[in-house]
Amino acid sequence: MPAAKNTHVEIVQDHNRQVWDERVRQGLLHTRTARDDEFKNPLKAINGRGWITGSLEGKHVLCLAGGGGLQAPLYAAAGAHVTVVDISQEMIDQDHRIAQERGLELNALVGSMDDLSMIASASFDLVTQPVSTCYVPNILKVYDEIARVLRFGGHYLSQHKQPINLQAAPTPYPNGYAVNQSYYDKGPLPPLSGDFEHREKGALEFVHRLDELIGGLCRAGFVIEDLAEPNHSKEGAEPGTFSHRSHYIPPYVAIKAVRVDHSSAGQLSSTNILTP
Repeated sequence: MPAAKNTHVEIVQDHNRQVWDERVRQGLLHTRTARDDEFKNPLKAINGRGWITGSLEGKHVLCLAGGGGLQAPLYAAAGAHVTVVDISQEMIDQDHRIAQERGLELNALVGSMDDLSMIASASFDLVTQPVSTCYVPNILKVYDEIARVLRFGGHYLSQHKQPINLQAAPTPYPNGYAVNQSYYDKGPLPPLSGDFEHREKGALEFVHRLDELIGGLCRAGFVIEDLAEPNHSKEGAEPGTFSHRSHYIPPYVAIKAVRVDHSSAGQLSSTNILTP
């Protein structure tokens, strides 16, 4: 029997693909390409937390849901063999354009982060992913796919929207930012009227609980080596702005994880394959 069409997941994918295509056409937030100054030291530009050690020369890197001409060209400029997968054709087109302008080689594919069937198992030394898992209903499928395409000892560097960031009201009430979204809802978040930096207008987003974000990552075959909460807050910022809201509601969490072979008893750490 052929696979059913227009499933819930496919509807979400098609909707978010159109939203991001349009964001690129309008030049909205999170669609910018890499700048000239970033190409002067590409490794520094992509390694703000110092989580990448050693050289990227010759390493195989997957920029997952990371199209747009920002991350993938910089990784390629740093010497990596780069594949970028993004659901938006417009974002992938920007990767092609920047790579061509800079004389870089990269493999750019249109696809969803929860289905990497076009990629062979154990293909990469590093998977990097910007904030994007909020756009899929099931983050565990994403983790399973990353675990499959990442080699043992390889690293997964990712950022995710914190649950409370998606649960809380976009603007403050008299007594602060109210939490008005259930922690356990399975469906997409209700749409917001207006533009807010913590949400991409029109996109379908999902709350992923901490036991999915962190516990699910561990159960998929990863060990977490570090975790950071990027600080976008500004005390005294105007109420309702992203900086003000971030002073009370942490927007993102960044995770450094390593792929381990749980079949080997006692193997809870691995050599950092990014070290020469």
